[in-house]
Amino acid sequence: MHRLALLRVNAVLAFLKLRAQVMARPVLVLGLLAWSGGAMAALAFPVALQGAWTDLSRSPVQAIERLPTTGGTFEHEATLLIARGGRYVIDFRHGAILGRFEHRLLDEQGRVVAQASGGLTSSDPGPFFLRHGREFELAPGHYRLLTRLESPYFITPPQPYVDTLDHYRQAIKPGNALTLLCLGVFIGLGVFYAVLAVARQRWTEGLYAAFIAGNLLYNASGLGVAHELLGIRWFHLSSAPILLSNMAYVGFVMALLRLRTTAPGLYRLGLVVLLVMASMAAVAVWWPNWAMELCRAGVGAFLAYGLAAGILRARAGDRLARSYLWANVGFAITGSVAITLGGMGELNTIVVEHVGLVAVTIEVLLLSLVLAFQFGEMQRATVQALARAQANLRLAHTDSLTGLPNRHAFTDGLRTLPAQASLTAIDLDGLKDYNDRHGHAQGDRLLRAFGAELARRLDDCAILHRLGGDEFAVIAPRGDSAAVEKAVSAAVQALRREGFVNAGASWGTAHLSEVASVDELHQLADSRMYEHKRQGRTGRSSSSNAASHVRVQ
Repeated sequence: MHRLALLRVNAVLAFLKLRAQVMARPVLVLGLLAWSGGAMAALAFPVALQGAWTDLSRSPVQAIERLPTTGGTFEHEATLLIARGGRYVIDFRHGAILGRFEHRLLDEQGRVVAQASGGLTSSDPGPFFLRHGREFELAPGHYRLLTRLESPYFITPPQPYVDTLDHYRQAIKPGNALTLLCLGVFIGLGVFYAVLAVARQRWTEGLYAAFIAGNLLYNASGLGVAHELLGIRWFHLSSAPILLSNMAYVGFVMALLRLRTTAPGLYRLGLVVLLVMASMAAVAVWWPNWAMELCRAGVGAFLAYGLAAGILRARAGDRLARSYLWANVGFAITGSVAITLGGMGELNTIVVEHVGLVAVTIEVLLLSLVLAFQFGEMQRATVQALARAQANLRLAHTDSLTGLPNRHAFTDGLRTLPAQASLTAIDLDGLKDYNDRHGHAQGDRLLRAFGAELARRLDDCAILHRLGGDEFAVIAPRGDSAAVEKAVSAAVQALRREGFVNAGASWGTAHLSEVASVDELHQLADSRMYEHKRQGRTGRSSSSNAASHVRVQ
């Protein structure tokens, strides 16, 4: 018991001595010691390194409070205390777009005990996927951390922080999963709309695919995917695609809402915005340190233009513009946050680039719904137009009086006759007499009655057409001429029973096998019909190629 009490007293004295050393100079304590149950334990990580920045780009060198987003060469110095030896990770919070960095850890004697480097332009392999984290094995003691940072620009000023290895490995998983998920959405939809643009030869889908492609390249570069998986170390891949995708988005809005024809004023404004954005891209070539700021301005410009165009066209009653406006409002909110966000607060492994990635993913998904709505509208319009065309086609191929297929349908049917087909030409005798004696209404009744009676008896074996006046024709695809002639005779008998006692019919049949062409087929059937009409014979011929005449007195 006395030994345990002595150990506890010594631990308390050691803690008080350590606290006095910390208060004596500006040191960032990374591991505070706490006594619990006779054991010492480190408090929770991660911890931000609140050191001092020095701008090495200026002459003379100057101390600064905050890194400018226009980049440069800087050095950060922080003093840290490791209370418990182990494996630690040093990374940057707030932003991931960093050109090149180098960490050097010095002990109390000023000797370099560990160093590591990396960045988007560095060829040094990183131990953590899609991260700038560097691992260090540290013994207990005081260290001075010197971080040199070179970058043409930043999306937001980064800040070093330290974490334990085990905690860091778990903490980076959600951010990495988010990155890969969103980039997968970009790839899938980008390929889909690119193929659709080529197939349909439309600017709307092509510009939308270009917008997606620009954001895919930017986020893949800024979040380390292009560096890690493809070995691409061109830093400006994290800005150039956005400058171009901003212009693609403005063009997409102009094409989607058909502003050239529906709103010429908005269309001309879009051309002005595109000209300004092209000027921004030219400025970024000459002053690359301002590229990220120009990207921000471009995003703000296309957000404002998209909202203005959507609101004005929606107020004009454009249904598509209303759908687009709802989709764009969500992107305008999250996108505005992404371009104005100066940091991520106490978050360490979720950076500003992740916020922008989520914002664009929301926009891409919502705009896909807008395009799906447009496709649906176009599909409905196409179906309606097709239905109208089919209805018009039926009208064009239908006799208005009898409802039978007309001469146009007859001509189309002759083009597709099989080799065994037959054609029967029919004249309805007595029509002129009914028209002259009883009026055209009675003559129309006779035509309708004859067409209905004969069509009902032919059933599926042949197709009855009214060619005009008192002329009818029957196409029998299987060559059932005997059945056709029997049906004609029966139809005439039915007319008599209905009161048309002076009506009759003459017919003549020809087979396709008898002639060289369908024109000759029709001529042959007509000649046989007129021959037997002149002869004035009654009854039916025994030959299938003969013509017949039936008159009911």
